[in-house]
Amino acid sequence: MKLSKQRIQKYILMGIVSVLIGSIWFQRIKPKGHPRDYAAILSEGVINVATEYNSLSFYADADSISGFHYELIEAFARHKGIKTKVTPEMSFEKRMQGLNNGTFDVIAYGIQTTSELKDSLLLTAPIILSKQVLVQRKATKGGAPYIKSQLDLAGKTLHVVKGSPSIMRIRHLGNEIGDTIYVKQIDKYGSEQLISLVAHGDIDYAVCDEDIARVCADSLPQLDINTDISFTQFYSWAVSKQSPVLLDSLNSWLHTFIKSKEFHRIYHKYYGKR
Repeated sequence: MKLSKQRIQKYILMGIVSVLIGSIWFQRIKPKGHPRDYAAILSEGVINVATEYNSLSFYADADSISGFHYELIEAFARHKGIKTKVTPEMSFEKRMQGLNNGTFDVIAYGIQTTSELKDSLLLTAPIILSKQVLVQRKATKGGAPYIKSQLDLAGKTLHVVKGSPSIMRIRHLGNEIGDTIYVKQIDKYGSEQLISLVAHGDIDYAVCDEDIARVCADSLPQLDINTDISFTQFYSWAVSKQSPVLLDSLNSWLHTFIKSKEFHRIYHKYYGKR
C-alpha cells in the first residue's frame, strides 16, 4: 500500500503541475481568431498542438519530454520541416475551443471516432484501438457498491473529464439499461488524476480510456477496470473543419508512417507491454 500511496501522490502532483504548465503555455499562445490550414502552418513554420498531460501521451521526465502522441507529432513535424508548440490541456472541452478559435491546429491525443464528433471535427485516419472502461475500487466490506455489469450503473454518478466524448456513450448506455446514469464533469483534472482520486477514495467511479486506466492499475492494485463502458473502437487525432488540407497532409503521412519501423518502435515503447 505504501507504493500505491506514493503513486497516488505522484498522479495528483502531475495534475497540479499540468494545470500550471497548461495555464502558462496557453497564455503564451494567443488565439488567432480562426483555424489555420496547412499553407499558413508551413508559412509560419510552427504547428500548434494540444494534448493531455499523462504518463502515456505527453509527460515531462527530468529535462526531457516523452509520450506516444508527443513522439508521433514530433515525427510529423520533422518530416515536414516545421517545429511543434505543444500545450498540455487537461479539459477536452478547452482543447475543442482552442481548435475552433485557432489557438491549436491539431489535437494530438486519442479521440474516439464517433458520428457525433464527425459533425464538428475532421478526424484523421485511425491511430490506435482502445475503449472506455469504468474505474472503481475492488469490492471491500463497507466500500462503495461494486459494479459487476453495466446494469449496476443505474443511479450511479460517473466522473469524466469535462467535455469528454464518453459523456455521449454514457447517455446512450443509460437509454440501453432503461435508467439514469449521472455524469459529473471535472474541468481541472485529466483522466490519470481522476483515476488517482478513485484509488484514494475521494470519488467512487470514473470513466477513462482503457490504456490510461491500465497504466495506473498496474501500480494501484486496489483498482478494478474490468467493466467496459464502450466497445473497442478507433481513436484518431482531430483538426478543424476549416483545415481540410492539414487533414490530408496528416493522413498521407500517417498512412506511410504507421507501416514504418519507427512507428512500431514508438508504439512498442508505450503499448508493447499492454
